Amino acid sequence: MATVATGFEVHGVRANWVRLRTLILLRWMAIAGQVAAILAASQVYGLDLPLGLCALAIGLSVLVNLFLVMIFPENRRLNEAEAFLTLLFDLAQLALLIFLTGGLANPFTILVLAPVTISASVLRLRSTVTLGAIAILFVTVALFWHLPLRFADGRELVIPRLFAFGFWLSIVIGILFLGLYSRKVATEMRSMSEALLATQMALAREQKLTDLAGVVAAAAHELGTPLATIKLVSSELLQELDGQPSLQEDAKLIRDQADRCRDILRDMGRAGKDDLHMRQAPLSAMLREAAEPHMARGKRVEFAFAPLRDGDAQQPTVLRRPEVIHGLRNLIQNAVDFARSTVWVEGEWTARRITVRITDDGDGFPPSVIGRIGDPFVRARRSDPEPALRPGYEGMGLGLFIAKTLLERSGAELSFANATDPFLAPEDRPERSGAVVAAVWDVEDLVSSAAGALGENAPITT
Repeated sequence: MATVATGFEVHGVRANWVRLRTLILLRWMAIAGQVAAILAASQVYGLDLPLGLCALAIGLSVLVNLFLVMIFPENRRLNEAEAFLTLLFDLAQLALLIFLTGGLANPFTILVLAPVTISASVLRLRSTVTLGAIAILFVTVALFWHLPLRFADGRELVIPRLFAFGFWLSIVIGILFLGLYSRKVATEMRSMSEALLATQMALAREQKLTDLAGVVAAAAHELGTPLATIKLVSSELLQELDGQPSLQEDAKLIRDQADRCRDILRDMGRAGKDDLHMRQAPLSAMLREAAEPHMARGKRVEFAFAPLRDGDAQQPTVLRRPEVIHGLRNLIQNAVDFARSTVWVEGEWTARRITVRITDDGDGFPPSVIGRIGDPFVRARRSDPEPALRPGYEGMGLGLFIAKTLLERSGAELSFANATDPFLAPEDRPERSGAVVAAVWDVEDLVSSAAGALGENAPITT
């Protein structure tokens, strides 16, 4: 004869915070439902209920809502402890109504699943286990101790003990199953949300660095001419001011400072002006750029580039897209982290497809998780070896997910496999014995369409 009054809004990764306004509104709706259920049972179906005690139980919810409205602002968000206490109150209030209205003979007893399911979705494991245990305790108490349901003529509504036990068992199983199911789904959703946020941050950082490098390179290029003019004029002044040491010293200072500005800009912008030519590069150049941060980490990185057919001998010119470079860089980093000594980066192409394959000579992917590689926070390799075998490794379980997400956004199809049987003895394994990651693009997704004339560069505006 009762309903549960608990509502939660999940905002981003902070799923354990609750907006009080939502909670108050749903509790008022629950109070209205409880009142309607009790009136219908007593007036329509002729059940003799302890209306005074039921009104007291519902009045507790009314008082709690009024207290919350008067004490706290409606935009307040509840933390973990406050949310747990709120769910515990709703569970206790519901258990009291069940005790007053026939125990497990009351079909609304099934609503004790709601607080546990909500807790499993938004609260920590300890809070959920505690609330689930309390719910099972309340249901067990209601099985043996409750006020019986009576009709107006005094007859008691009696259900068979076997039926009552089956109802109790189904509720207990429901608490365990729905709690575990809800927590598993909610945990995966939060992990995916956090991983996507990390992916977006990685892509934004890569884009920002690319934009910054372009601005610096463009500034270096544009300032080259005036700095050269300053140096030329200062050199001429040095010759014309012969015999005037003080003025000659000033002209020499101007020339030296111009040289210093040139050197600073050269160091800041090695890539040159960010014109249309810098937005594309041969496939080999892009792969070397992606591997560059990991070339000096104690592992040998070998490159190989070849067409799959003789008719496609010309190496494709691809767009230097930040998400592609960052995704390939993560794959190469993962290979370097787990390789024993060598990583192979291969580029192959046809008239329609481009394939990048990254192989290492490590132990490869464990067969037990190879089907889940690319999911967030899944460690795709075997238990960590000695730190000396993986210098500089600081894995968080997100590298492959970020790489997979970024590359798939660019149109790539990724596959993960092992180069050989992981159960072979070390002496029987070939040189390329580790993991193999292949990324395949359609040509139109990766190749620059501006292989010929690029047109005029856009002017730099301020």
